[in-house]
Amino acid sequence: MKILICGGKGQLGSDCRTVLGRDHDVLWVDLDEMDIADRSQVERGISGFGPDVVLNCAAYTAVDACETRPDLAWRVNAEGPGNLAMASRRYGARLIHISTDYVFDGRKRPPAPYVETDEVHPLSVYGKSKLGGETAVREAAEDHIILRTAWLYGMGGGNFLKTMLKLTLKDPKREIKVVNDQFGCPTWSYRLALQIGKLIQAGGRGVYHAASEGCGTWYQLAVAFLDRMEIPHCVVPCTTPEYPTPAPRPMNSILENRRLKEAGMNLMEDWESDLGQFVDSFRDRLLSEAREELR
Repeated sequence: MKILICGGKGQLGSDCRTVLGRDHDVLWVDLDEMDIADRSQVERGISGFGPDVVLNCAAYTAVDACETRPDLAWRVNAEGPGNLAMASRRYGARLIHISTDYVFDGRKRPPAPYVETDEVHPLSVYGKSKLGGETAVREAAEDHIILRTAWLYGMGGGNFLKTMLKLTLKDPKREIKVVNDQFGCPTWSYRLALQIGKLIQAGGRGVYHAASEGCGTWYQLAVAFLDRMEIPHCVVPCTTPEYPTPAPRPMNSILENRRLKEAGMNLMEDWESDLGQFVDSFRDRLLSEAREELR
């Protein structure tokens, strides 16, 4: 099968290149090769390669920056997926579009999860732009999968775990406040790439949730990661009001993989187990990269 990965340099895109490249003919592009917000570039890219599947991992994910750059957020996160959907339909490709837990308002009381059929109500510009992308995909391409995930981390690109590591290595005695009242499902991008491969093989359609099993807070994630890394730290819990951000965050980002489980396709594992495997596999590389950036 021929698969075109958009956003191939990113965190999820990098792992999808590795995983999907084992069994498929994969071409990956990033902003330099194909700007998904440019309809003519999308048309040329898809018509030229002729993929069976277009996987959209491209997005503007700087959540706080979206508040001051809403036009850019909308172009990349809403209009871009629409362009991909129209071209995918025209050239007979299935579109798999990666979306987010931020389409929900998080007002459910944890640990109650959000399922695929729950009402969406984004709080931030980022969440609204990603919901716009979902809508554009539904309207333009019948053969599509919208895959919502949450709290991604991996070796490609920056993420919360890498930030915690650099802050701690820079000054192990520094007190680092991390919110302990926002709940979600920390998800390893490699595990998600495996799940995407399963969906491509099975031929699903519509909206799916794909996040790690179980849930935790940002504080619990930071502590679990640094402890597994065997790094001395001074991470302390705080509340959301104690750590204000430009963009509002859902207090509950817990996703339930209901449709995957109903179809017998759920490959997602417990978040603490995946975190341990991630650290065991990449501890030396994580430390090397962090120390290099701190020089």
